[in-house]
Amino acid sequence: MKYVWLFFFFSSFCKAEEEEDCFNKENLLLSLNYDMAAKKRKKDHMNNNAKVPYFHREKWIYVHKGSTKERHGYCTLGEAFNRLDFCSAIKDTRRFNYVVRLLELIAKSQLPSLSGVAQKNYMNILERVVQKVLNDQQNIRPIKELLQMLYVSLCGLVQDMGKSVLVGNINTWLHRMENILQWHQQLDSIQINRPTSTSMTLTDLPINLQLNIMQRLSDGRDLVSLGQVCPSLGDLAEDRLLWKRLCHHHFTDRQIRKRLMVSDKGLLEWKKMYSKLSRCYPHREQYSDTLHFCTHCHILFWKDTNHPCTANNPESCTMSLSPQDFINLFKF
Repeated sequence: MKYVWLFFFFSSFCKAEEEEDCFNKENLLLSLNYDMAAKKRKKDHMNNNAKVPYFHREKWIYVHKGSTKERHGYCTLGEAFNRLDFCSAIKDTRRFNYVVRLLELIAKSQLPSLSGVAQKNYMNILERVVQKVLNDQQNIRPIKELLQMLYVSLCGLVQDMGKSVLVGNINTWLHRMENILQWHQQLDSIQINRPTSTSMTLTDLPINLQLNIMQRLSDGRDLVSLGQVCPSLGDLAEDRLLWKRLCHHHFTDRQIRKRLMVSDKGLLEWKKMYSKLSRCYPHREQYSDTLHFCTHCHILFWKDTNHPCTANNPESCTMSLSPQDFINLFKF
């Protein structure tokens, strides 16, 4: 009986010791999980407060046009977004349309090639673009079109996630798609403040000045929207010379000759021709400011920023880049 009692006592002691060890291990795991969760929350908080934590002092980047995956180095789209400071570029009215067009081209074809850093920088720039539009109440339509294009592209790519089309976790992309929808809804809810009755409006100006202002519009959709404001502007928006200017601005003479449309009175239907030409050919791209590339030292930079060029005549080595040219620099 004595040995039986000792056996049960020893078994109970070992069991209690095992339970205590398990308890200590569980507490240790819980503590580690808590510390990891706390660190993750702290990191997320820092990322949210400073989404682009660091910008290089030099607003240029070296790009080797003959790059390969081995020689490309850090010269990627994600690094270019950071080094060229696109978040500040959108605040400049001269560069805004250029950056927006660049975001459109990436949304069309470059999303699968974006690294994690490039994705983050892309979404940060897009968010700042939306915030600028919400604050300024300008360029609403092109940004809504950009968001819609990006959302449609992501819908098609997310369905192919099993093929590893997009870099990153699918839940991250779904969260980004939710943000895109929210931004689109915010833009839909914008209500432009109407001027007071004592303020001067466009229709108070002489007709020749109204036509002169309309001639500054480079998109036919803007001209149509302006014509819908009131009957007097609607009549001016039908002016044949306005639509003739738009046709010759965006399209070549050869393209125009292929799409000639004549009315019953023998006059060219410039407005209908513009609509047809827009469906057949891309519009001419024109920007107040663009990125430039130095063919001598292979450096990409904004025009008003200096870069360490060693050429005797740096201006002769500098070429302006369209948004598509910029993307082509980063294609292997």
